[in-house]
Amino acid sequence: QVQLVESGGGLVQPGGSLRLSCAASGSIFSINAMTWHCQAPGKERELVARSTSGGNINYADSVKGRFTISRDNAKNTVYLQMNSLKPEDTAVYYCHAIIQVPTTQGLVNENHYWGQGTQVTVSS
Repeated sequence: QVQLVESGGGLVQPGGSLRLSCAASGSIFSINAMTWHCQAPGKERELVARSTSGGNINYADSVKGRFTISRDNAKNTVYLQMNSLKPEDTAVYYCHAIIQVPTTQGLVNENHYWGQGTQVTVSS
């Protein structure tokens, strides 16, 4: 029932910026972590950035200083601000969330969800 919907991808020139959004909807008790991943053709899907409910933030070495992950907890949304984009950033970007879903007896189930992916192309 929970869904992650991504938006914000597109075509930009090297040095440009994009902001990706990933909004979670459905029956949600809490979101423990939200992460961004990228996958280029012929490559493995790689972790880009992670934000946990406890405030921990991590970035891949390749994007440190250029990308910023942030959350709007009231909207159940995570963002990825991408600055100083490089051609090697070209990939499909996926968001992922670890979400606690309430049960009818006061318990929660923890599930993992993926967004549909959004294409980011950096080219002159």
